Amino acid sequence: MSAEPKVNKPEPIAISKEQKSFHHESNVGSTIEDLIQGESILINEFYNDGISLLKELHNYLKRKLPNKSFKEQHEYRAEYFRLSNLILLEIIDQRIVAKRSPSIGWLEKLYSENNHFFLTFPQVQGLNSAWQWYKNGVSLPVLRNKIHPYYGTYFPTRFEHLVLFDNWLKRYKGSKKTAIDIGVGSGVLSLQMVQHGFQKVYATDTNPNAIIGLKEFMGTTKLSRKIELDYGNLFGKWKKQSELIVFNPPWLPGTDNLGSIDSAIYYNETLFPDFFIAAKKRLLPDGKLVLIFSNLAEITNVTTVHPIEKELAEGNRFQLEKCYKKSVGAASEKTKRSPHWRSSEEVQLWVLLSI
Repeated sequence: MSAEPKVNKPEPIAISKEQKSFHHESNVGSTIEDLIQGESILINEFYNDGISLLKELHNYLKRKLPNKSFKEQHEYRAEYFRLSNLILLEIIDQRIVAKRSPSIGWLEKLYSENNHFFLTFPQVQGLNSAWQWYKNGVSLPVLRNKIHPYYGTYFPTRFEHLVLFDNWLKRYKGSKKTAIDIGVGSGVLSLQMVQHGFQKVYATDTNPNAIIGLKEFMGTTKLSRKIELDYGNLFGKWKKQSELIVFNPPWLPGTDNLGSIDSAIYYNETLFPDFFIAAKKRLLPDGKLVLIFSNLAEITNVTTVHPIEKELAEGNRFQLEKCYKKSVGAASEKTKRSPHWRSSEEVQLWVLLSI
């Protein structure tokens, strides 16, 4: 990967022909039929017309598709993604044309050289939400200061695994000269390690926005000398051995990619074997390998294979020191996903040693 990552953002859409539009007097049924046929629909009067159309689209899909099992929810989500991303908004001079649209700073920050283009309605919704998180910051129970996640960068919205890691760091008695954080994301684990006295954290990510955002967040402060970033896969350019390697991998086996954030949620079949091979080379003989994981895939019947248990049974590289577990709290009443899984879900912190 290149040393200077290029920001990952929604690709501007150029349209040469006139588009069908939707407003409060439009026929909802015929508009949804147009979407099903693959035809784009422009929201050009009021922003809220797009919100209304998305609501009608949800109602349509609820009638047509089951949405109960974990697999059915994923299929529902995929179809909603396909159809909703045919709904467009026009942007001129970094402002949305439709009236009463939100003011989104990312449009100026990411599209300063593009004065006329289109984006899909869900993309604009994503940009708007991300701008609020970035501008206002996000408080986490394990950090003293807010984080300001960059657009397109995963950040935690639940904290049990962070608390589990923080409690482990409080008990950690080993050397704190260096640590490696694989998949740094919005930087929470690295910031926790620095907060607990680690002198240097080497961090990587395959998402360019994670690297760009953290570099901007740290600037020239003391943090920028304590956390060193590399845009790369797994260990990237870091070849030296370390006393601590930390990895919070995706918790579900890979399926269709529905967006950049999902790459932090779904793993492919080679991720764990590749990681363990590389980690064996980079862990000091008396070092510790920490993986933060969940039983989510097992309790939702997505898979019966636990990749860390599989490595311990077959890899002949690591042995288990201890596995810490913490139950996950009840689902929010606002969640769109079935909450019954949460009653048996647990987050796990696996501490491995070299054999």
